[in-house]
Amino acid sequence: MRSASSCLLRRSRLLIVGCGDVGQRVARLLGRRLHAGRLRVYALTSQVARREALRALGLVPLLGDLDEGASLHRLAGLAGRVLHLAPPSGEGEVDRRTQHLLQSLSRRGLPRALVYASTTGVYGDARGARFDETRPPSPRSARARRRVDAEQRVRWFGRAFGVSCTVLRVPGIYAADRAGGHPRERLLRGTPVLQAEDDVYTNHIHADDLARACLRALFLGRPQRVLHACDDTELKMGDYFDLAADLCGLPRPPRISRAEAGERLPPTLLSFMSESRRLDNSRLKRELRLRLRYPTVREGLMSCPGSS
Repeated sequence: MRSASSCLLRRSRLLIVGCGDVGQRVARLLGRRLHAGRLRVYALTSQVARREALRALGLVPLLGDLDEGASLHRLAGLAGRVLHLAPPSGEGEVDRRTQHLLQSLSRRGLPRALVYASTTGVYGDARGARFDETRPPSPRSARARRRVDAEQRVRWFGRAFGVSCTVLRVPGIYAADRAGGHPRERLLRGTPVLQAEDDVYTNHIHADDLARACLRALFLGRPQRVLHACDDTELKMGDYFDLAADLCGLPRPPRISRAEAGERLPPTLLSFMSESRRLDNSRLKRELRLRLRYPTVREGLMSCPGSS
C-alpha cells in the first residue's frame, strides 16, 4: 500500500486550520517533502507572531480569523485537502468558526477531502457502556453541543458538494512533549481522583498516533464517515493516574468520593469526571489501515522520559 504522504505528493496542496500541537505533528510527519518544496502546506493562523514558527516547519502561514468570515476569502480553491483542527468558539450552541470556514471553502474550487477533529464528548455520559460510531450523540454541555453542530455542518457540506468528509471523534490527547499532555503535572499537584465505586472510564490517544490518523483520513477516509480516534485502552480515570504514578515513580493520587469532588474540584475538571464511556476503535484501524504506535496508555507513557 502506498503511504498517505506519498499520495499527497500527487495532490500537492494541503490546508491545516488550527495548526497547534497536532497540526505541527502532521507537518513533521511530512518532513523532508515539505522542506524540499515538493509539497505545499498552508497553515491558517490569526496570530502574526506565529508566522515565523510555522515557516520553520516548512509551512506557508496565512493570516485569517475563523471568527471573522470575511478574513477567510483566500481559502477558497486554495487546497485539495483540508485538515480542520480548530476548536469551536467559547459560547453559544452553534460553531460559527466551522460555519465561516465551510462558507469560504464552498465559494470555488472545492477541496476533494476534509477531515474534522471533533471530540468524544459529543456522547455525554454513557455510564461505562462500550460502543461504536453508530451510537447517536447525546451532548450534555454547550461545548459538546457546539461540536455536534460542527459535525453536522461538515457532513452536510460533504453531501451537498460531493466532498469526502471524515469526522474524527477524539478523546484525551497525551504526549510528554505536549503542553499539559502528560499526567505527571497533575500528579505533582496532588489532584485527587474518584474512589473506585464512583470512578468513570476515560479514553485516550497519543498525539503522534492522532497526527497519523489525521493524515490517513485525508486519503483513506470514506465519505461522510465518523471514526473514533482513540487507542485500545479500557481504564478508569483513577487507574490511569495510578498507572502513570507508578511509571513515573510518584505517589498515587488520593481517592475521594463524588460528593467530595463536587466540593473540592473546579467545574471543568468535574465535568470530565462525570462522563463514562468505552469506545470501539475497530473502524479506525480497519478503514484507515492504521496500526497504532501506542496501542495503550502503558506503551505511550513508558515512551515518555522519566518513566520506568
